Amino acid sequence: MPLTVDLVRRGARRWKDRIAVECGDVFLSFAQVDALSNQLAQAMIAEGIRPQDKIALLVDNGPFSIPLDFACLKARAVRVPLNTRLSEAEHRVMIEQTGPGAIIASASRRDRAEILGRASSICTLILPEEMDGAAQWLARAGNIDPMLDTPDDDIVLALFTSGTTGTLKAAQHTQATYAAICSNILANLCSPSRDDGMLHAASMIHASGTFVLPFWINGARSIILPGFDPETYWNAARCHRATHANLVPTMLQMLLECEAMPPDYLRSVIYGASPMPRSVITRALERMGPIFTQYYGQTEAPLALAVLEAADHLGEDAPLGACGQVSADVSLKLVDQSGAEVSAGEVGEVAVAGPMVHTGYLGAPELDRETRLPDGFMRTRDMGRFDELGFLHLVDRTSDMIVSGGYNIYPREVEEALLSHPMVREAAVVGVPDEKWVEAVCACVVLADEVSDDVLRFHVRERLASHKVPKRIVRVDALPKSAVGKILRRVLRDQFGAVS
Repeated sequence: MPLTVDLVRRGARRWKDRIAVECGDVFLSFAQVDALSNQLAQAMIAEGIRPQDKIALLVDNGPFSIPLDFACLKARAVRVPLNTRLSEAEHRVMIEQTGPGAIIASASRRDRAEILGRASSICTLILPEEMDGAAQWLARAGNIDPMLDTPDDDIVLALFTSGTTGTLKAAQHTQATYAAICSNILANLCSPSRDDGMLHAASMIHASGTFVLPFWINGARSIILPGFDPETYWNAARCHRATHANLVPTMLQMLLECEAMPPDYLRSVIYGASPMPRSVITRALERMGPIFTQYYGQTEAPLALAVLEAADHLGEDAPLGACGQVSADVSLKLVDQSGAEVSAGEVGEVAVAGPMVHTGYLGAPELDRETRLPDGFMRTRDMGRFDELGFLHLVDRTSDMIVSGGYNIYPREVEEALLSHPMVREAAVVGVPDEKWVEAVCACVVLADEVSDDVLRFHVRERLASHKVPKRIVRVDALPKSAVGKILRRVLRDQFGAVS
């Protein structure tokens, strides 16, 4: 299999003068992206970055996003993305854990970058505000590919994930595993042509960014938005003739609340990152048609471990609650606490193996030992079950399961029951201490209009066993979410855990 950097060079060589990146009024050809990535790589090397040195990237979505990622590959630097939505304290932890040789930041992030640089005594390099702007560290570099000898086990990315635990840890991907992510997307999610374009509104450092390379090697465009604005999103899709979009459920729900419709030529919306409420995808299908594909994956094993194809969304019996069939290049099984495979139909922890699985957590060998089974499979901490047709249904995270009165309760099924009520816009369920039951079910809901607790409890009781009905219902204006849109149940547990 070719290395990730080989795929970058291959795409640049083949497509040259075609447009590769569109960002506002900036249009960059494949050749221009390639030359800029060469210049950035040479500038990094001139600043003292050596093979396998880490570079912290505090970068907004913009025209530098893709050239900068490609430059790190060519300089053999390890990308350490710092999500711009995180706090200074979280960024400091990331810097301490990774020890980067430099911070590269967008002009708009200069203040934070310089604070972090001073605190850690590391070099801070600021990107130009405009594509044709001046930056001394960059201007003096040439644009010739450094062509460094690159082994397949070179680390290319240390991407932080906290899952739902709140503990920051960096999953490491290599030249080989990241190339496998590209192959995984092409084999299971989409096969773009040279006339296609993917609209990127979510942060490019997470799932959205993994689509760049599959589109790049096929001559297709990456259309980069500075952020997500539901009021203007479809207009941007129309202006740039986007054929593909990548959304998380929260984004799709916000789009459904707007009157604007997507362009007719949009033929694929790929969603994932967090569970999709059935009510949301049902409305989306009614409004936009069968153009949706769902993936299930993790930072440690991007992108598609299982896929719910567009055709699987059709019909009265469509398995909309499933995350799909196991991907073609993935081995997946359900295991018990000891690591033994569970019987057919039983709930177990999802364990996976495949060429896209990360090589291990940075500086956390004990965590690697906890998550790796003797046969090499990686525990995901997600609980799931297979139905009779082979569709994988996620039940919940192992850390989120509620044990009440001796019964196991999975928050997700209670949330789905609540979300099927027309007045419930969002719901999150957590376990809180209870003198009688040890843990009790507490539901935090965002409502479209007022509805009584009794009505909501009755609605859940009609669908689930009585011990799963929330003992407490809390109304909130918004649910806490991670930088990629996942509901942070741990925050709710901290907030309401003292209440029984």
